[in-house]
Amino acid sequence: MTHALAWVGWVAAILIILSTTRNPWYLGAVLACLVVVRSASRAGADSVGPGPISLGRFGLLVVSFSAVFNALTVHFGDTRLFALPEAIPFFGGLVTLEALVYGALNGLALTGLVAAFVVFNQAVSPRELVRLVPRAFYPIAIITSIALTFVPVTLRHYQAIREAQAVRGHHLRGLRDWLPLLMPLLIGGLERAFQLAEAMTARGFAGSQTESPARFKLLILGGLLLVLAGWLLRLVWGLAITGLLMLALGLGLVIVTLWLEGRRVPRTRYRPQAWQGQDWAVVGGAVMAAWLFAVPWPGLDRSSIFYYPYPRLSWPGYDWLPGLLLLGLLSPALPALRKLGLAASRSLARPEGEPPRTVEAGTDYDSL
Repeated sequence: MTHALAWVGWVAAILIILSTTRNPWYLGAVLACLVVVRSASRAGADSVGPGPISLGRFGLLVVSFSAVFNALTVHFGDTRLFALPEAIPFFGGLVTLEALVYGALNGLALTGLVAAFVVFNQAVSPRELVRLVPRAFYPIAIITSIALTFVPVTLRHYQAIREAQAVRGHHLRGLRDWLPLLMPLLIGGLERAFQLAEAMTARGFAGSQTESPARFKLLILGGLLLVLAGWLLRLVWGLAITGLLMLALGLGLVIVTLWLEGRRVPRTRYRPQAWQGQDWAVVGGAVMAAWLFAVPWPGLDRSSIFYYPYPRLSWPGYDWLPGLLLLGLLSPALPALRKLGLAASRSLARPEGEPPRTVEAGTDYDSL
C-alpha cells in the first residue's frame, strides 16, 4: 500500500501542473493519467457504489458552465461570435471565441483538480489522513476523520435508498422525483450524527483538553506573517532572495512550533505505516512531472506551457519533454500494473488443461 505522504506529494504535483498551464495537450495528458490511476486504485479499494453524479458528467457540466460564463463576462478577443445589448448589466457586450475556449480550459483544469482529490480520497483511508495531522491539532484531526468517514457512509446509504425506491417502482424523471431520495438520506445522516455525538460525549472527548499557551498562537501567527511577507516580496516587489529567505524562515518557525506543541500531546501507533520503495517511485514520478512546470530551467523552452488564446485563437504548441515528464503521474498505478502483469504471465505459463490453483487457508500469498 502506498504511503499517505506519497499520495500528498502526488496531489501537490497535480496542483502545481494544473495551476500553471492551460495548454489543452498537457491538460488532456493529466486527465488521462488520472483515469488510469483511478482505475488502478479502485481495484484495491472498497466500493461505495456510484454517487449522485459521475465524475464524467461533473466534468462536462463544469467545462460547459465555465466556457459559457467566461464568454458572457470577458468581452475580449478578436474572433467575434455575437454581441449582447450593452444595457444588460455584467453580461452585455461582445462574446468572443477566445473567451469561450479559455473558459472551457479553466473548467478542464478544475475537473482535473476534483478528479485528483477523488483519487486521493479513494486511495487514502481516514486513519492514514489523521496520522498526517500534527499532534498539536489532534481534536481537528479526529473531527476531520469523522467528516471524511461520513462521505463513503453517505454514498452507501444513498445507494441503498435508491435501490429500495427502485424496487417500489420509483424513477428519476424530474426534480420532484429527488424528494423520496433526499429526505431519507437527510434523516439518516442526522440520526448517525446524533448517535456519534452521544458516543463521543460518553467517552469524554475533549473533556480534559487544555488550552494552548499564548506563545504558541503568537509564534504560529508570526510564522504565517513571515510567509505572507516573503511571498509578497518575491511576486510584487521582485526581491527574490529576500523573499525566499523570509519564506524559509516563516515555514521553519511554523514547523518547529507545531513540533514543540505536538510533544505536549501523547500519541501511540498500533501499526505504523512503513515507507517502501514504491513510495519513493510515486514521489519521484510526481517531482519528475512537476519540476519543469514549477521551476524555470536554463536552456529549456517552456513557452508551450503558458498557452493563452487571447487576443486571437491559435493552435496550442506541444513540446515532447513536458509531455514525457507528465508520465511520471502514472507512478501510483505501477503496483497494480505489476500485479496484472504477474497474473497474465502466470496464466500464460500454466499448461493447457491444468485447472487453476486454489488458495487454501494459511497459504503464504507471496509464494504463489
